[in-house]
Amino acid sequence: MGQAGFDKHQLAGLDNRQRGFSRPVELQGEGDGYRAILRYEDVRMTTDPRSTQAEALTALIQSLQAQGYRQLKTQLSFRNGVYLGSQELWVEYPDPPQAEPQPSGFLQKIKDWFRSRPANGQ
Repeated sequence: MGQAGFDKHQLAGLDNRQRGFSRPVELQGEGDGYRAILRYEDVRMTTDPRSTQAEALTALIQSLQAQGYRQLKTQLSFRNGVYLGSQELWVEYPDPPQAEPQPSGFLQKIKDWFRSRPANGQ
């Protein structure tokens, strides 16, 4: 059961190996702020204290995205320690932009050679 006064979210998405997952995220008080805590397989991720529970959750999402997690979404499952079931809507977090992979190899060299040649054959 969630702690009184704190929220708990369900986090789902693709991990850094492109496997689907769904785990609870706990929000705990830390001084005047809040920490988000995720336990997934052998990973335990805890954010630095943030001013609000929402900021702590966002910091966790950003940390996961930096490690290659994608298609992340959360759903509030406990509010102030009260179980909500699936009443709340899922919140989706857009994946950060990724650099286009630079193709290399023999075929790319041929494509580059054709692009570098003038159109009129000179």
